[in-house]
Amino acid sequence: MFPLCFQCKNTVLQMKEREIKLLQDEIERLRDPQELNFMSSQLDELQEENSRLKYRLNILKRSLQEEMSQNGKAMLNINQCLQQIFGEAISTAYPGLENAPLMVTLNQQAKFGDYQCNSAMPMAQMMKAKGQKVSPREIAEKIVQNIPNNELIERTEIAGPGFINVHLKRMFVSKLLSNLLVNGVQPPSLKKKKKVVVDFSSPNIAKEMHVGHLRSTIIGDSMCRLFEFLGNEVLRLNHVGDWGTQFGMLIAHLQDKFPNYLSVSPPIGDLQAFYKASKKRFDEDEEFKKRAYQCVVKLQSKEPDFIKAWNLICDVSRNEFQKVYNCLDIRIEERGESYYQDMMTVVVKEFEEKGLVQLDEGRKIVFAPGQSIPLTIVKSDGGYTYDTSDLAAIKNRLFDEKADIIIYVTDSGQAVHFQVVFAAAQLIGWYDPKVTRVEHAGFGVVLGEDKKKFKTRSGDTVRLMDLLEEGLKRSMDKLKEKGRDKVLTPEELLKAQRAVAFGCIKYADLSHNRINDYIFSFDKMLDDRGNTAAYLLYAFTRIRSIARLANIQEATLHKAAETTEVLLDHEKEWKLGKCILRFPEILQKITDDLLLHTLCDYLYELATTFTEFYDNCYCVEKDRQTGEVVKVNMWRMLICEATAAVMAKGFDILGINPVQRM
Repeated sequence: MFPLCFQCKNTVLQMKEREIKLLQDEIERLRDPQELNFMSSQLDELQEENSRLKYRLNILKRSLQEEMSQNGKAMLNINQCLQQIFGEAISTAYPGLENAPLMVTLNQQAKFGDYQCNSAMPMAQMMKAKGQKVSPREIAEKIVQNIPNNELIERTEIAGPGFINVHLKRMFVSKLLSNLLVNGVQPPSLKKKKKVVVDFSSPNIAKEMHVGHLRSTIIGDSMCRLFEFLGNEVLRLNHVGDWGTQFGMLIAHLQDKFPNYLSVSPPIGDLQAFYKASKKRFDEDEEFKKRAYQCVVKLQSKEPDFIKAWNLICDVSRNEFQKVYNCLDIRIEERGESYYQDMMTVVVKEFEEKGLVQLDEGRKIVFAPGQSIPLTIVKSDGGYTYDTSDLAAIKNRLFDEKADIIIYVTDSGQAVHFQVVFAAAQLIGWYDPKVTRVEHAGFGVVLGEDKKKFKTRSGDTVRLMDLLEEGLKRSMDKLKEKGRDKVLTPEELLKAQRAVAFGCIKYADLSHNRINDYIFSFDKMLDDRGNTAAYLLYAFTRIRSIARLANIQEATLHKAAETTEVLLDHEKEWKLGKCILRFPEILQKITDDLLLHTLCDYLYELATTFTEFYDNCYCVEKDRQTGEVVKVNMWRMLICEATAAVMAKGFDILGINPVQRM
């Protein structure tokens, strides 16, 4: 079998070998200055050019060796490979045009080709600005003439003013599908493993998780899963609110309600009620408020009895949070505000020593370039703020964790705050945005079906556990409505219930552009028509059942993957094959913009494209009288398996757990 990236690597290697040969010829030429007929005063310049070319030659040789040793099982990004091919063609056709635009996209009309290179028009504009008048069609023709030999492209056509339509070789696509089936859905080749820190979920201790935490938790987890699948080291951080003035009132209330808390664990059943009661006393009772502030001082001084009270309250919250995380299958490491307390003094001192701190009515503030709002790093009473802890956190992630990518997943209302924090971190020299990616992935709010902020009928914020339990109830109703309780075992029914309930809640969130608000509707998310998890889960189960109903064993399919050519003669086979292989392109786009709805849209397109294929291409042929299987078209069974494999990996990245039977 061909390794998955063989054809693309072969093309890239040919390009690099050609460049190496040109550089070697140039170096040889520069060794003989008599042939160049230059004056002796230019020899220094020539020797410098010779050294530069040798350096470039060594880099190319190393790159060539790396390409040859890369993991052959990795999935190929066809778009990326076409960009390399057209990049080579453009640089050969127009070597003097610097930063020529490279625009290769999926062709929206399949009858005109599979992909399209749209570089000719913007190149014509660039050349016009330099006083060179060349038509886009002329440029396109010259690009096509210089396309290097490759295993991908069957033919090209120039359309309209200069669009280059690209038709892929069917044998090339067939081999890629065969390798996917043999090796599984492997991530694209990773040049360098990166350390990625994702800050998400972040509820407040002593308060219940509510629907406002839903988006951060779901979106953040999916981003982690994506970066993990791509081969990066991911640190999932839960920056909980576990420090501050509110803990003074909670501890004071705990001392009054459960005076023996040091020896007997207090039975705090409803932490939300406990918090409300302490807040009421804090607002109405001056004596209690004084005691609360004293408790804050003693907690910050780390007196053992107060640390124990603080830990008791935190533990009750953690247990409640974990119930939500267990339902949603979330792994996350807690590092609350308390984790960064000792680091904040050092951070303030560093800003002061670099002369970046201004005094403002007793506060210590920092103005970052281009930002109209300052950060308050020390309050007038000497205390620290959220600004201080966020600066300490980003420094810890950059220097101690050595992160290459840091992503903060919070609501869009915090966008300005993080913009200022990032600007201050750059101001002090902690990171260069050209080297380290630090990004706020903001999201809109969850709305009710009345298009107002999602609340209960009484006007309270919706508890997340209540929401999840309602999802379980409704998913069971839906399964029974479809008669699944009649054909599934009790254990299978419970698995299906959880898969549908939590999968639908996650997918409803992730399938919307995270930047926008979205309307939460159980009826819509449980609808098995349209772009919903319910539809995709049923589609996936149906695809998985095809081999089982034809009585084909997994071992038989695996053997067939190694020996059977995946034919793509029918237009629906060809369309589905290309759709399956776009998976790496989709992942690359999401890695760049962190918009996960693109993956949801792709999975929906894959499912609908599969339906077209299945309706038009018989995988299993049966006797009309007896219903017995008389013929199995194995290459089509393999296309079914490839579709299911990619869907399963897509579900995994979204945090959705499909079941074999539904």
